[in-house]
Amino acid sequence: MAIEAPISKFKKSNLLIYIGICVIFAAWFGYDGYLNKSFIEKQTENGKPNTTLMFNQKSPPFFLAGAILCGIYFYMVKGRKLLAGETELVINDKKKISYDSIEKINKTWFEKKGFFVVTYKNENGKETDYKISDRQYDNLENILNHLVEKIS
Repeated sequence: MAIEAPISKFKKSNLLIYIGICVIFAAWFGYDGYLNKSFIEKQTENGKPNTTLMFNQKSPPFFLAGAILCGIYFYMVKGRKLLAGETELVINDKKKISYDSIEKINKTWFEKKGFFVVTYKNENGKETDYKISDRQYDNLENILNHLVEKIS
């Protein structure tokens, strides 16, 4: 029986918040820089815009670009997951860690900070640490229990 840990709601929510903040700032600065006549008059000195007005006129495309980049990243990570199968731990359908290669699992900080570290031997025989955090994946307690059960 495989146990699945999807990408965390924490990460998805934060990306959506970043997108919203970028869009709000783009609208706010765009409005002040181009449409708000009283603001434009107040920020114009001798017929030339000061730095505040210039920032409000030039920043909206960058905020919109930030929102688009966050949206693209959200689309890329929304399907990621951690899968603890019968013989291996599969991370995002790319990295596979065989249970036979796992040396130890350090779960010291799991209760307080929400992460554990898996130490395993990679293909070259070198010990490698991989940190798995609840900020990245949900359902980690079941994954950790399954890993400990399989390693023991």
